[in-house]
Amino acid sequence: MSLDLNYIFAPIKEELICFHKVTDTELINPALPYHRHDAYEIYLFLRGNAYMYLEQSCYRLAPGDLIIISPSEMHRCICIDNQMYERIGLNIKKSALQRLSSHRSNLLSCFESHPFGQNNLTRLSPDQIAFYCGLADKLISCLHSEAYGQDLLAESYVTQLLVFINSLYQSSTYKSNNLMPELVSNTMTYIKEHLVESISSEQLEQEFHYSGKYISQQFREHTGLTIRSYIVDKRISLAMNHLSAGKTVAEACELSGFSDYANFIRSFKKIAGMPPGKYKAIKC
Repeated sequence: MSLDLNYIFAPIKEELICFHKVTDTELINPALPYHRHDAYEIYLFLRGNAYMYLEQSCYRLAPGDLIIISPSEMHRCICIDNQMYERIGLNIKKSALQRLSSHRSNLLSCFESHPFGQNNLTRLSPDQIAFYCGLADKLISCLHSEAYGQDLLAESYVTQLLVFINSLYQSSTYKSNNLMPELVSNTMTYIKEHLVESISSEQLEQEFHYSGKYISQQFREHTGLTIRSYIVDKRISLAMNHLSAGKTVAEACELSGFSDYANFIRSFKKIAGMPPGKYKAIKC
């Protein structure tokens, strides 16, 4: 099994994380593979020279690009030169989004209203960037303070950010240019449509009329993952959904496309960091 499975699933321990970072690209690994979290992510790009890969899309980033990412959407950001890289990141668990929502205002709606892996990006104006950065920096300050009332202020600031983001996506007509090569995008679509079936290199060759080696090279170049690792993670993600919905471990194994129970248990533990039985007990 490929070692890049170690980084595919990156759990978030805290219910809410927010950071504003400026780094040079020596800290950015150009071979960083696709990964996903167990929290929702909001990413604001402020400066640098970078590409955001998100499922079947690839975007050349510009200052003010705001991207929303759901837990099951795999992604990576790659810097391509020595410019300083500045961004604001917000990771928030579903439990917090639900708690902060009201009957009138569902703060999950911006994540749920767009097709999987598509239309994740919009662009902020300079005034909107300043507004967003101001709220985010106040939120970060509160999250790092133990002073009286800072926890309440933090919830106020993150609620304001989430209302702003949802309102923005409801009215946005921005269309970003998808730079993902068609072969890689089509390979992902094929995997999605045949996920619970056997998928071989020969089948991909027959489907796309390229050698399996070339398809694999292109896929790894643009995702940082082998096709095998990508398939296994997608199946584990599907198994997680089945377990959360109350299916037994054996049922989740079969419904997720695994033909070998022992391999399922081993792969699940490697990616999720715990056996499927324990995961089911936590989620149900």
